[in-house]
Amino acid sequence: MSFFQQLFLYVSFMALLFLLIGLYKPWVMLWWEDVQNRRKVIRVYGLVALVSHAAYWGMVLLG
Repeated sequence: MSFFQQLFLYVSFMALLFLLIGLYKPWVMLWWEDVQNRRKVIRVYGLVALVSHAAYWGMVLLG
């Protein structure tokens, strides 16, 4: 596996882990925001997880 494929895969897994942690305690994962809520956690970390996972599969399929 190439370096960037592994990087995108690890980023997607870490973002998913951070998403789960943020759904339990949003202030832990959004400490820099004025308002910390679950909707922002889903928006930030869910978007990162989806984009990085799509980039990983795009690299796998294009080979």
